[in-house]
Amino acid sequence: MVTRGRVLSVASECVPLLKTGGLADVVGALPAALAAQGWEMRVLIPCYRALQWRLEGMVEVFAEDNLFGGRGRVMAGEVAGRQMLLLDAPHLYDREGGPYSGPQGDWGDNAQRFAALSWMAARIAREGMGDGWRPDVLHAHDWQAALAPAYLAYGGANGVKSVLTVHNIAFQGWAPAGMLNELRLPAQEFHPGALEYYGGLSSLKAGLITADRITTVSPTYAAELRRPEFGMGLQGVIAARADRVSGILNGVDTDIWSPEVEERPYSARTLKRKAESRQVLSGAFKLEVPGPLAILVSRLTDQKGIDLIPAVLPDFVAQGGGLAVLGSGDAALESAMRELEVRFPGRVGVRIGYDEGLSHLMFAGGDAVLVPSRFEPCGLTQMYGLRYGALPVVALTGGLADTIIDANPAAMAAGVATGITFHPTEAPALAQALRRLVALYSDQSCWTQVQRNAMKHPVGWESSAAEYAALYQSLLA
Repeated sequence: MVTRGRVLSVASECVPLLKTGGLADVVGALPAALAAQGWEMRVLIPCYRALQWRLEGMVEVFAEDNLFGGRGRVMAGEVAGRQMLLLDAPHLYDREGGPYSGPQGDWGDNAQRFAALSWMAARIAREGMGDGWRPDVLHAHDWQAALAPAYLAYGGANGVKSVLTVHNIAFQGWAPAGMLNELRLPAQEFHPGALEYYGGLSSLKAGLITADRITTVSPTYAAELRRPEFGMGLQGVIAARADRVSGILNGVDTDIWSPEVEERPYSARTLKRKAESRQVLSGAFKLEVPGPLAILVSRLTDQKGIDLIPAVLPDFVAQGGGLAVLGSGDAALESAMRELEVRFPGRVGVRIGYDEGLSHLMFAGGDAVLVPSRFEPCGLTQMYGLRYGALPVVALTGGLADTIIDANPAAMAAGVATGITFHPTEAPALAQALRRLVALYSDQSCWTQVQRNAMKHPVGWESSAAEYAALYQSLLA
């Protein structure tokens, strides 16, 4: 296939090297998806301590002696079929802990750490690398890379276009105004119409005002961000650049997330075999559930609506339902989940933490997956649910609204229902959704039909990659 263009993708994490959330899945999936569209993509992420061993065999393609307090170099190599660039700057990234925080909480120099990532991305885009590779488009993801479009714009773009994708506007990369010079940002741009953000700085705002195009990870989220309850202080910026904002749904890697490749494989045609995984899942969580077995695989936070679960679960259990929980987050919500397990033995099972293998078993064996988020830019969990025939029960927001067709009478009559939606994101509405779930489960003929609808619903990257390719092409045109 003829290469239509080159893209430098910049992010703080990427599967299979490092993952803390859905951002890594998206960044890791895009290169292959876009290759099928004729676009060559390289991915730049920091070389954290856990990735130091990856440097062996890589080639230095770019360097800077004064990268926010020390030398930084960009190393290039192939990892699992992806052309990866690792920013090796030990003074910023070689430390014990996670990518954003350590034993004592968030790293105090996160502003500098991710400014460095953005700075190097902009320099590579502007100047090209030692091996002659230079991108046509710089694609930055979230606040950690959002200064890249700003550095590119303020330092001279040299013909390179920029795209900023907002995966979650709640995280904005705030820094005090006094860091303006340290972060290598122009003083004359510190005003409300540009860099100034409620008296300080926001890397996300800097990217939003300088990127050539802005995308969010679902069409509904793109529209929601213009409203105060979703825009979280940046709604005015989004509204002002509305003609540059679009929503492109994420996809999932259907080679990895597929019931046909699990230990007990099944498909829409052999759906009865899903019961085998349900039995194994029940054993793993010590459950005996006569009705629908729901799963919850999530960060345990209020944003995800987890605080609603204790209020609605007694009624769900009374109707024959059960729940298997996998996740971690707020200490109070972790405790609340454990209390439910004690209160409803045999009906509720809880694992605090995350286990990739167990999550696959949960989707394979679960009858339904709960996603009661107060806001959800895109969401991958409901897509995994569709893929595995674990019917999503979702709040009507963001990407959840864009991917799930409610099993209302009209959708059932048309044969297109794929799950259950509810609104508003409050306990009474969720409780009613769970009653509807139980009623649907009691009619196994209808239940099986909705499962098959869900499993046939496209959740891969093909359509979304085509939209990204069209966006890049429009910028070059």
